Amino acid sequence: MADIDYYKTLGVSRTASAEEIRKAYKKLARKYHPDVRPGDKDAADQFKKVQQAYSILGDAEKRVQFDRYGNTFDGARSGGPRTAWAAGPDGTHAVDLSDLFGQFFGGEAFRGGGGGGAQFERHPFPGGFGHGAGGEHFGHEGSGDPRKGEDITFDVTVPFQVAAEGGSHGLQIRRGDQTERITVKIPAGVQDGGTIRLAGQGQPSSPGGPAGDLLLTVHVAPHPYFHREGSNLLVDVPITPSEAALGTKIEVPTLSEGHVNVKVPPGTSSGTRLRLRGKGVPIPKTQERGDQFVVVKIVVPHETSEAAKKLYSELAEIEPQAPRSGLW
Repeated sequence: MADIDYYKTLGVSRTASAEEIRKAYKKLARKYHPDVRPGDKDAADQFKKVQQAYSILGDAEKRVQFDRYGNTFDGARSGGPRTAWAAGPDGTHAVDLSDLFGQFFGGEAFRGGGGGGAQFERHPFPGGFGHGAGGEHFGHEGSGDPRKGEDITFDVTVPFQVAAEGGSHGLQIRRGDQTERITVKIPAGVQDGGTIRLAGQGQPSSPGGPAGDLLLTVHVAPHPYFHREGSNLLVDVPITPSEAALGTKIEVPTLSEGHVNVKVPPGTSSGTRLRLRGKGVPIPKTQERGDQFVVVKIVVPHETSEAAKKLYSELAEIEPQAPRSGLW
């Protein structure tokens, strides 16, 4: 696989600050978001690349490793070349399970996967042939009873909308020269850090025994303008000072129902939350939806015309006492 320059993908320099990287990501995510450019395959591909780049450069630890080792930074961190990795449905990364199994049975712990990809860990059976906790064993000595194979865990990053609304997420798995696609069902409302278990998809066992499980730790990619608080969604919406003072109607996005009109009452202050009931994220246990909150942000233009300055001056003369008077 050719090296990918995540800095170039986001259009920032290698010395860019975390805030510059975040701003570049938000700008590009808005530009290429499927809601903005529906049906545009090139934009959808670019949106995935932007998400992948931010999942690395937006994480301080991963960024340091990427700066040091490039695209193979996870393999270098674990003391060897990357031989097993995974990622999303674009097939950019793959999991080499044949190499992975060799690492496990050889007794060496292995980690692989770039940002948004996979991490594999060894999970030894407790106890063993008299070796104490942590040793592997695949059957009782002399009994011939088959043992379940070891579980395999790795991390996978899914789009914000898939985590919120549920859906399918594809992974590419490579065994030797053969590449196989696995589709994983993501439940609606899964939280960042949640685990999905795929029974029988883990480490093979001794002959006759069941295979272990595949445990996916889900990481949710950031959204260009939504963010979550549990099952609630928040979106910042800018308004002008006159809109805040006089009241207005504004159009705001929702995650699953398109745009809706929201009334901003007269005298609304910056930071006010306007509730949209039932337009949040499904709650996994009940499938009822949380709420969406429109967070009002009063925005003053950087440059003010002479006419506007005159009006502001006249307003200042008739305004009541400043709201901070006596506050301290």
